[in-house]
Amino acid sequence: METLIEETKFIMKKYNIRANKSLGQNFLISEQVVNEIVESSKIDKEDLVIEIGPGLGTLTKYLLEKAGKVIGIELDKKMVEILQDRFKLYNNFELYQQDVLKIDLKHLIKKEKENTNIKKVKIVANLPYYITTPIIMKLLEEIDLESITVMIQKEVADRLIAIPGEKETGAITYAVYYYAIAEAILEVPKESFIPEPEVTSKVIKLNIRKEPPIEVQDKELMFKIIKSAF
Repeated sequence: METLIEETKFIMKKYNIRANKSLGQNFLISEQVVNEIVESSKIDKEDLVIEIGPGLGTLTKYLLEKAGKVIGIELDKKMVEILQDRFKLYNNFELYQQDVLKIDLKHLIKKEKENTNIKKVKIVANLPYYITTPIIMKLLEEIDLESITVMIQKEVADRLIAIPGEKETGAITYAVYYYAIAEAILEVPKESFIPEPEVTSKVIKLNIRKEPPIEVQDKELMFKIIKSAF
């Protein structure tokens, strides 16, 4: 049986590609990490999964087997071509070549809920490290989610999952705490990728709260202040 690293190298060779550093691309080659991400996201057939930056489709392959539908949002044209080729036989996969910070996720979700039996929306992604915070804020502020399961830079992950007031607390900590109950899933060493990134990664899960922990009279002003500290 072909291992994930063999599969990844085969795909890279077949399509003559290299990781695009400007887009923060590092390809995951650890079966253990993939399984931990998929299992911790607790996906079922009533779920719509939005995968941000699916790249070669390493996670996508597993998500499609478990979810009712997977929507991939990928900026890199070369990756889009690979994803379309790999998953053309799946009827529960839809792909958008767009910048996730510009796409109207609320509209996409509304359309899916109106036309399918989707009940919950979950984010699963290996996020580009250089724009992690803006993506997380967009997801928390703009759309109604069940959970966000992501692999990101460990330093950022520790700030996201910190309890306000702890040593790792940053501006983003307060925003995440307002919207979600955060948990650490798995620390991911550099050798889990090709090429190896310069930093250690971490998988975390944000379980979206049904009710905020505190009442805020002017939520817009609160987040304007928080964002100014990023």
